[in-house]
Amino acid sequence: MATFLYRLGRFAFRHRFGVTVAWVALLILAGVGASTATPAAPSSFSVPGTEAQQAVDLLEERFPGADADGATARVVFKAPDGHKLAEPASRALMNKTLAALEQSSDQVASVTTPLTEGTVSKDGSTAYASVAYKASATELSEQTKDALLATVERARTGGLSVEVGGSPVQPAEEGSGAEVLGIAIAAVVLVVTFGSLVAAGLPLLTALLGVGIGVSMIGVLAHAFDLGDTTSSLALMLGLAVGIDYALFIVTRYRSELAEGRDREEAAGRATGTAGSAVVFAGLTVVIALAGLSVVGVPVLTKMGLAAAATVALAVLVALTLLPALLAMAGKRIVGRRARRKPVRRASVKPSGGARWAHFVLRRPVLVLVTSVIGLGALAVPAASLKLGLPDEGAMATDTTQRKAYDLIAAEFGPGVNGPLTVVVDAGSSDDPRRAARRVATTVRGLDGVASVGPATFNEADDTAVITVVPSTEPGSAATEHLVRTIRDSGTDLKEITGARALVTGQTGMKVDFSEKINGALLPYLGITVGLAFLLLMLVFRSLFVPIKAAAGFLLSIGAALGAVVAVFQWGWLADVLGIDQTGPIVSTMPIFMVGIVFGLAMDYEVFLVTRMREAYAAGETPHQAIITGFRHGGRVVTAAAVIMTAVFGSFIASGEQSVKMIGFGLAVAVLLDAFVVRMAIVPALLALFGNAAWWLPTWLHRSLPDLDVEGAKLNSTRGTVAATNVPLPDTQGEMTRL
Repeated sequence: MATFLYRLGRFAFRHRFGVTVAWVALLILAGVGASTATPAAPSSFSVPGTEAQQAVDLLEERFPGADADGATARVVFKAPDGHKLAEPASRALMNKTLAALEQSSDQVASVTTPLTEGTVSKDGSTAYASVAYKASATELSEQTKDALLATVERARTGGLSVEVGGSPVQPAEEGSGAEVLGIAIAAVVLVVTFGSLVAAGLPLLTALLGVGIGVSMIGVLAHAFDLGDTTSSLALMLGLAVGIDYALFIVTRYRSELAEGRDREEAAGRATGTAGSAVVFAGLTVVIALAGLSVVGVPVLTKMGLAAAATVALAVLVALTLLPALLAMAGKRIVGRRARRKPVRRASVKPSGGARWAHFVLRRPVLVLVTSVIGLGALAVPAASLKLGLPDEGAMATDTTQRKAYDLIAAEFGPGVNGPLTVVVDAGSSDDPRRAARRVATTVRGLDGVASVGPATFNEADDTAVITVVPSTEPGSAATEHLVRTIRDSGTDLKEITGARALVTGQTGMKVDFSEKINGALLPYLGITVGLAFLLLMLVFRSLFVPIKAAAGFLLSIGAALGAVVAVFQWGWLADVLGIDQTGPIVSTMPIFMVGIVFGLAMDYEVFLVTRMREAYAAGETPHQAIITGFRHGGRVVTAAAVIMTAVFGSFIASGEQSVKMIGFGLAVAVLLDAFVVRMAIVPALLALFGNAAWWLPTWLHRSLPDLDVEGAKLNSTRGTVAATNVPLPDTQGEMTRL
């Protein structure tokens, strides 16, 4: 591996212009392709294999022409204090607004009238109307959405309080500016790390180019593979993160090779051969973690994972080919001006900050290990109370119209009205379909937690009915989830009696099934991801202990991060500081996304740090000396990368959307804990305690496994002499002790 990448690095260095032009041409072609490609067709969310999805599919089959996933908006009217909506002026304004809503777009299917539908509060001060659309929320045009909001805004000028909620007015995903802020923070950290604007700019340049190609290719394939905006967002975030990390590692090794006295081409080859090998395997762990999302069985997660994995693979290719070419173009400017004026020194006598920290850990390994494990364990305690769910409008900011509509309905009509259940009665095999539907409605009406049950609506074939059930509790509560399961349990008995199936769906039913599917897939996903990564790390480090330690450390950091998320977003700790309006269940996708993303980044840090230890150990250093060497060369890389990633993810905490804020907080905490507590404290402490045993591999297994030569031992044996340099070499080793 190291020999092949060494040759690749030297090839790119010598053919710098051709390699650079090829990558730039690919970026231009991808950009042109994305700008001219057919946009992805809007698609509805689906969760195959669940009862809620079966019910939706049945509705689409049995109710032709009706969109089972059609968008619905709720417009809430409230009269001024002391007045009623039945008063002539208020009633006229409300009717005028409803008529305007019906004419606002040809995508509107129907608009209900509160005074005739009975959706007026007991005191007559509040009412709501439902606006049904012929298309799903993703298929509604912007003109339709704008017309809805404009009509509501005009109604407010007549003296009524008018608010609107529902899927047509969900806030569109907008760039939070976190990417720009993250790049700015990364630039500052890189300048401080390298002391050179050129060296700092190369990781940013290569990362941006790789992300540009990756996101553009997603745009080209979006229509064919139904890739949404969220897919591009995830690819952008991860591609930028790993792209900076990988280039940072190779540039650091390149400067280290220069400090050892090698000429620039040889240094580029060795940096690509050694650090590049670590980049390859670090990238493979991220690809495994992202591609592993396919096991969940949710199409949207599978597509997001595979697209992001492809972008990460592209970042690896860019780092291995374009970066050596740019290093050739950078020349002596790869180090700072001050360092270039210094005389050549083979090594710095002043220990780096990483080496000093390693000495501290080696003197007190048990204390560092116990303190770190206890600290992470304490942070993980709240995770035992983790409750998962999907956010609704009740979790939105209190000043939004959606939240105001939600609160008005909950206060005047009951919390369950915000999340009604849809019970689909498949009576095709029943002798008396209408009698079966009545039996289902009667049974459901008698269950605890049911506020009301609507009349059954049959299709033209008279073999399928739809019944609306309003719970007495709010949509995301445990009581409502229990009601969904109770109805389904009752449906089993009803089928034996009536011959009809009763299926529960609707937004609330779909959310319950989605959460359960995610929960059920979490352990298999962990097993597959960690298992494959274990095999990969065993190949890299020729050790059983190192990959076991890496996986165990990751579980500690992810547990602690989830505990912090629960404490803040579920229990309400620091809620005011972080601007959290309302606590509640954790977003269902949060744990599995954290596992995938953080596992990949954690293994990056593991590979970056421990490969230098393995390299030193293979070269004859004692286990303790190898740990110090690893931190001397890799400590600043992990520190810089972790600071950049923590800042990038942490910037999303400023988002006004609760789920984005939650993901940003969780990822920032996870990266911070994994890099600085697990990789830089627990890892060296365990390696120090195990000594030579940490690098042990059974003889039979050692002979069976292929020798990948990640540490570049073959390079050292075949090219032991240092090439002469044509220019004075800077003291980069002494220069980069700042971190």
